[in-house]
Amino acid sequence: MTDGNANAEALVPKFKFERLLNQDQAGRRSSLCGTIDGQPALLILERAPFPSSADYLGAVPASLRALKNLGANDIYRWYLANSGDVAVPGDDHEFADLKINLIWPCTEKHIKKYSKQGVRFVTETPEIYRDQVRPYMQAQREAGRLNWVFNIVEGRKEVEDVIYRTPYGQDPVEGFLLLPDLNWDRKTIDALHLLGLVERRDIWSLRDLRKKHIPWLQHMKAKFVDATTKVYPSIEPDQLKLYVHYQPTYYHFHIHIVHVALEAGATQATGKAVGLESIISQLETMGGDDEAGMEAATLCYTLGEASDLWVDVFEPLKRSTASRSQ
Repeated sequence: MTDGNANAEALVPKFKFERLLNQDQAGRRSSLCGTIDGQPALLILERAPFPSSADYLGAVPASLRALKNLGANDIYRWYLANSGDVAVPGDDHEFADLKINLIWPCTEKHIKKYSKQGVRFVTETPEIYRDQVRPYMQAQREAGRLNWVFNIVEGRKEVEDVIYRTPYGQDPVEGFLLLPDLNWDRKTIDALHLLGLVERRDIWSLRDLRKKHIPWLQHMKAKFVDATTKVYPSIEPDQLKLYVHYQPTYYHFHIHIVHVALEAGATQATGKAVGLESIISQLETMGGDDEAGMEAATLCYTLGEASDLWVDVFEPLKRSTASRSQ
């Protein structure tokens, strides 16, 4: 180590913290204001990526301390934990530095979803949706893939994790509940990410939305915003964004509610997220009667190369199109 390196490294322990200036990247980067030897200093802390060493990764689960379960439903469980010693006395969970999701027992489909894979941008025409994607959605529902969602909606599971809900069955059309997204730590307000699950089961995805649903969508938007701001009074209505995914992870209509300060990652990316206001506007300007809807639109989105829709639908379509053009 050179003298320059040693001198630089000696400065950090001398930092005297005065105040927190900002936290961003969902709380993973903090900007601190303080002093070193009486001179003003800024210290920016950012979590480094996990090492890829097999020895390190293999040792992590057994080395966690203060592991706290936040909730569980079916095969899904999520936790907060500390990866090392906590230097500040008090509740260990207050200083948890890891948010952990566990899927057990997992399936081959889960493994494919979370494996590194190439991504493709596909175009789903109304015909492709009708002939191939809609039957795929139906097969997923009939295979019991939504049982865990229905458990939540009907109040059989995750009762303690539901943040807000209307009395189940009282209003089958506009009944709903709010619960935290698996990736939110439930503490960092600027990173707030909630899921709004509706009770009705006739809407699988945005493809089922029609002009007749415009008033319902407007009512649900107002209800989701009102409920969120009641639970978290420090948030104002214009600090919330609402969107849906296409393709969604599961085929029961749900809306994502996030804080506007949440930095846009894959969950909010073009090719995945569609703003609720944009959907309402598209329906309002769409021609036809009340039955006209999103099933007639051409939608573009991203798919992982290991996903069933790419392997079974869009890759064969691509090969077929290429062979016809030769």
